[in-house]
Amino acid sequence: MISTNEAIDELDLRLLEALQRNARSTFVELGAIVGLKAPAVHDRVKRLEQRGYIRNYSAQLDAERLGLNLTAFVSCYTSPDCAYEEFTRRLGEMPEVCEVHSVAGEETFLCKVVTRSTQHLDELLARLKATPGMARTRTTIVLTTPFDRGGVSVGES
Repeated sequence: MISTNEAIDELDLRLLEALQRNARSTFVELGAIVGLKAPAVHDRVKRLEQRGYIRNYSAQLDAERLGLNLTAFVSCYTSPDCAYEEFTRRLGEMPEVCEVHSVAGEETFLCKVVTRSTQHLDELLARLKATPGMARTRTTIVLTTPFDRGGVSVGES
């Protein structure tokens, strides 16, 4: 087993960035980007996976093409008797909920949701408000998204 404390180098960072842009890249294509042969790239990628730098591979879907035209952020204010594990499990079971973040501030959780319409959002909010432990919600509807990194920056800040 490879230690998770091993430092990653500039080549690893470049591989991570390239995979984040296109997880379907072949080892040959990745090698051309970082200047290594495919077997060396394969070894590095496997090590990055084993060490947890790569959690999984996925496709980024176009929500609008799928009829999910409304994105919103829902702040969840919980009651004092809220059972957090059960609460977040229930939120995760709602297909419209894409992300749940535990946050500092007045609200306890912030959720990113996608729905077909404002009516669909209203139906989701009713289900959210009926969740045991929910005191109230506050919703912010996204009008446009001028920038979405689609991942994390692996370069220097």
